[in-house]
Amino acid sequence: MSFSLPVPAWLKPTPDSEAAENIRKGTNPWVDAIHLLWSVWIFFDPLFNSGFNRQWLITVSLSYPVFLLFYTLCIVRPQRSVHRYAWCIALLGYLMTPFNAGAGCCYFVFGAVMVRACDRGWAFYLKNIIAMCVVFAAVSTVDKLPWQLIFYMIVMVAIIAGVINVSINTSKKNAALKLSQDEVRRLAATAERERIGRDLHDLLGHTLSLITLKLELSRKLFDRDADAARRELEEAENVARHALAEVRSAVTGIRSTDLAAELASARLLLESSAVHLDYSALPPSLPMDVERSLALVIREAVTNIHRHAGATEASVRFETSAEKLDMQISDNGRGGQSAEGNGISGMRERVRALGGTLTIDSPPRQGTRLCISVPIGAKRQPQDVSSMSGAMQPGMVRGAA
Repeated sequence: MSFSLPVPAWLKPTPDSEAAENIRKGTNPWVDAIHLLWSVWIFFDPLFNSGFNRQWLITVSLSYPVFLLFYTLCIVRPQRSVHRYAWCIALLGYLMTPFNAGAGCCYFVFGAVMVRACDRGWAFYLKNIIAMCVVFAAVSTVDKLPWQLIFYMIVMVAIIAGVINVSINTSKKNAALKLSQDEVRRLAATAERERIGRDLHDLLGHTLSLITLKLELSRKLFDRDADAARRELEEAENVARHALAEVRSAVTGIRSTDLAAELASARLLLESSAVHLDYSALPPSLPMDVERSLALVIREAVTNIHRHAGATEASVRFETSAEKLDMQISDNGRGGQSAEGNGISGMRERVRALGGTLTIDSPPRQGTRLCISVPIGAKRQPQDVSSMSGAMQPGMVRGAA
């Protein structure tokens, strides 16, 4: 059984509030409350000045709850109206400055910072910041605060404003980039589904129509000419077997991973760990089983680099001749790879299944280099690599790079 305090309607986040935006991003709606930790300065300031006296206690007891209320409104109210509550916080600081300079300066900084939560652009923010600083300078001068403190507070507000503006702009650009990437993935998935649908329609439409016609013909011939009906059934069976083989071949092609897609995925993975991946021009058309196996070898090797190598650069190079393909995967990591884990063993098995060889050069502190050579010409002896799929799945990477 859980207990929760009722929240007034005017404190519930509106759809266009900062809290609602945090929810859409998948974060806690009250994540901005962490910035309240800066207000702890109000409670430490007396240690360096006049101490904890009655005046300090009264001013903080009266002003801090009001400050928390306006700060909350900045988070839960519509972003276009946040500047109003930010000005209320700054006004609270102006009023507190004659009685509690520490609290007044703290509220002024919070008010200036919270204006940026108003979604009206940098120019609007700059105008409000300048206005707040002018009022603060005037009030502080009347209250005879040291000019060094006034100058320091204005400079600090300017620095914080610049940092927050850069942070917000970067966050918005990242959000827009993520949306565009999601849209690209969605469009790519839609196009792929449409392509698969067209391929299956072209593959099975005529074949199934032919099977249907032959079955109908055999049914009509069943009583008049049993031999002819049997021939029609045999032909329908042969057509069905041929269609089944074509479907299996199409599904294999759909499931296979091509080198271009795998290298693009590898670059994204390594960039997430600050490793730059460079690769040469891709080889011309390869046999399907060769391309699929090499793509999985690249996946396992790149995963090892990401997890274990400690590298900053990696490369994939291809050299093709009439009879063989040479592929080299290298990095500038820590090297020193001695024992072979499941990842390296899996790569060896895949290359061996193609009739090729894999060698590893991994001197300590000099990176690791994998050299793979597989036949692709007339001398190549095709082998069945399907048996490998059960023993070694693409994601099973344990070996050190």
